[in-house]
Amino acid sequence: MVSPNPTPVIGATVRSNDQLSTIPDVVIRLAGNSQDGIQAVGAFLARLAGRSDQEVMTYMTIPSTISGGPSIFQVRMGSGEILSAGDRADVLVAFYQHSYESHRASLRPGGVLLYDSDHVIPNPEDKEITAVAIPMTTATVEAVGGSSKEKGKNIYVLGLLARMFDLDVPKLTQLIKERFGGKNEDIVRNALLAFDAGYAYPAENLSHCLYRLAKSEVTAGGRPQITTDGNTALTYGLIAAGVRHGAGYPITPWSSIMEALRTELPKYGGLFVQCEDEIAAASTALGFSYSGHLSITGSSGPGLSLKMEALGWATMAELPLIVVNVQRGGPSTGMPTNIEQSDLLQAIYGSHGDCPRVVLAPKNVEDCFYIAMEAARIAREFSTPVIILTDQALATRIEAFDEPDLAKLMVTLQPDLTPRDASYKPYPLDQPQRHAPPGSIIGSGKYPTVTGLEHDELGHPTASPALHMKMTAKRREKIKSVAATFTAPELFGDQAGDVLLIGWGCTYGPIREAVGRLRGAGATVGHLQLRHIHPLDHGLEKIFERYEKILVVEINDEGLYGYGQLATILRSRYCNPAIASITKTDGLTYKISEIVEHVAQHLGLADTTVGIHKQSVLAMAKTTRS
Repeated sequence: MVSPNPTPVIGATVRSNDQLSTIPDVVIRLAGNSQDGIQAVGAFLARLAGRSDQEVMTYMTIPSTISGGPSIFQVRMGSGEILSAGDRADVLVAFYQHSYESHRASLRPGGVLLYDSDHVIPNPEDKEITAVAIPMTTATVEAVGGSSKEKGKNIYVLGLLARMFDLDVPKLTQLIKERFGGKNEDIVRNALLAFDAGYAYPAENLSHCLYRLAKSEVTAGGRPQITTDGNTALTYGLIAAGVRHGAGYPITPWSSIMEALRTELPKYGGLFVQCEDEIAAASTALGFSYSGHLSITGSSGPGLSLKMEALGWATMAELPLIVVNVQRGGPSTGMPTNIEQSDLLQAIYGSHGDCPRVVLAPKNVEDCFYIAMEAARIAREFSTPVIILTDQALATRIEAFDEPDLAKLMVTLQPDLTPRDASYKPYPLDQPQRHAPPGSIIGSGKYPTVTGLEHDELGHPTASPALHMKMTAKRREKIKSVAATFTAPELFGDQAGDVLLIGWGCTYGPIREAVGRLRGAGATVGHLQLRHIHPLDHGLEKIFERYEKILVVEINDEGLYGYGQLATILRSRYCNPAIASITKTDGLTYKISEIVEHVAQHLGLADTTVGIHKQSVLAMAKTTRS
């Protein structure tokens, strides 16, 4: 595994390409304002990595106010396996004084600060880093001129970084042309002028910080890579799974899925409706499901709350439906552009009455594609609502991964109007049954009723206490039977020992890298990333028995009783006192060092018979903070 933050980049004196220091990967943090286009620069770098068969992962923060404000984009790119965006930056690009002051601490000792000398005055006493003054604003104005002024400063910085890391200029140029190709020709020309000016910055001023990223060794015959964000991957996973209809209402950070579906579904003969509110969106999606189509609706936490009445109806009527919840900070409007994993209990239990449903959570951007396909399979096979819990980090993060084999995966669905024989019952007590859409021929001549009222096996409303108990049990057992179709979760690392780390959603990469550091320090540590949250995978209790401590890493509050939301569920299900929580609510994704430090603290309190090198782990926790 590649070191999360390489250190050999610092201190070399380089004057020609032949002398460039080769590094495995680099973490670059761009800090400015949301209006500066730093997200565009980060996206260019990420897509370049993807087209160069390199690994890449990004992280961004954006202000929640319409007027904008401070923003960052962090990109980690290079060869080898990259599982997180990196704890600390090797290079910090500071556009303004507040950018420097707020993010200087994110730069590792020995790192490089590139700052706009037109706006930034760094601390001259700071000798831990290499500071390079560059007049980014005036240099951009000189290069572009005219009315554009400094609007191309972000592209100037892109050229500067291309020079600094010996990036593929033809590929970057092509990316710029693709990005601005639909706009006025002057915009493309000015962007290229700004890029060239940044690339042409005097080499002698950068001689002590010029590097080359190691080339990735691509396996012969491997599939081409694509580079995209989680929301886009999820959108195309839904399309590949056969979803052609849906409805929604805009809310951050779900909206980009809705906009993409509005554009793409008509190309496949489908339709996506933007409704007047969340209740109408859920109900419209259920109308599509009733007519025999697999449909989707989605939102973020506040919108999911509004959809709950309709979701209760979907559970009672046993209709297939996919619900995407891109989680954000809450409650209420909360922190709409920050990450949180606090909707889990709402997704599972947030309804009136006993309302069992399936809840899935993708572990990374690539998995957003495949989790969408799995959700579609479950919804169709079991005629049930399926909630996909993704999050703001996965929604906006850019990763590179192998292109899915669409020729094998693509599904085309049509309403199942197959004639049902005389024995057909829409709600049999003894087995799951697929919904028969209107127009299906029923051999008995007794056509089903679809209702939110409790009903008998033919759908006729009933108030029978005995039948309500049987139907409640039937809906429960149907969801429990879904677990039999799951593939076993991957247990990474030590198969038994001191600590089992459990995560879900965007915590996957940081936990995986933390396991590597902890094992290197002498701890025996395993890792499970749960994709199937409700129902849970079979056999977890047998895995849990092999570890002294089970620590659940999640981004939500510890609650009134000291446990995060997933930890609460696991403790309730398995009654295992070894299950404890690692939680936080700062609106940021986990750093590797945070996880290592928490594990070290838990091990430091453990009984001395655990038998691991506690001091080594504690030392590791300290070094990861530096």
